[in-house]
Amino acid sequence: MNFVTPKHEEINPFLQLLLLLFYAVAGAFVFGIIAVVICIAMYGMGLISNFDLLLSGDARYISGFKVIQILSSIGTFVLPPLALALTERTKITRFYSFKQPRVLLLVLVVVIMIVSMPFMEWTVIWNQKMALPGFLKGIEAWMKEKEELAAKMTIQLITVRSNFDFLVNLVMIAVLPAIGEELMFRGGVQRSLERAFGNPHLAIWLSAIIFSTIHVQFYGFVPRMLLGAGFGYLYYFSGSIWYAMFAHFLNNAYAVCAAFYMQKHHMPLDKADEPIGFAWYGYLISAIITIALFKFFKDSATRERKLG
Repeated sequence: MNFVTPKHEEINPFLQLLLLLFYAVAGAFVFGIIAVVICIAMYGMGLISNFDLLLSGDARYISGFKVIQILSSIGTFVLPPLALALTERTKITRFYSFKQPRVLLLVLVVVIMIVSMPFMEWTVIWNQKMALPGFLKGIEAWMKEKEELAAKMTIQLITVRSNFDFLVNLVMIAVLPAIGEELMFRGGVQRSLERAFGNPHLAIWLSAIIFSTIHVQFYGFVPRMLLGAGFGYLYYFSGSIWYAMFAHFLNNAYAVCAAFYMQKHHMPLDKADEPIGFAWYGYLISAIITIALFKFFKDSATRERKLG
């Protein structure tokens, strides 16, 4: 006699989102405490009176700051979506569609990331020109101050003092965010929103907006939102989260490697974000080819899925 195991029905998608949020807050709290304990072990109890310097990315405490960044990434982004899959009593690889990636599609992801760079540069330039109305000048000044602080902290983080430092930066800035943020925002948020609304495009863009908002960098909001949407479509078109993770890794690893190259050639890191500068048609061509490549990726992924 054959018995058919009934398919496990997932909990309400909005409850999934609440659980994700709960797990993220709990993970941030627990791993934050662990990070503080490690930092005190590294610098002694005197760190307590200088904790603001640690959190501001002061060069004297940069190793401790990196410990906080790494553990925060694990606790806030990597573990919560894994906990959600376990809550649903489903294998993590199946819940988030860790289907084996295909070489052709991985190559396409690389090409998309390269070709889209001029267009993404244009969105950065456009976003940085944002100006609020006169009655919001106080808020605008606060936003610019936050942006400058974030830029200084980023320079401290990507400054390489040894080859080991470079590897730590690669893990901290490229590997962990690629895994954690894609599991959280594409695998978790986007997946639940698609179940909630039945509209994959709405889910992709809402997830991208949340993804960009969580970084709290106002003058980089639009390009980061577009990146999030791009990662979302890679996930949606392919049915595998590997491609979104790979694209995210490439984007962040490029910044780490560029910073490493600049330091090796004695170039100031504060010049890293300066635009290369393309003619207007260069930006337009980049946008058109990027859209075409996404269409080609979608068609290729569809064929791969049909072939099994």
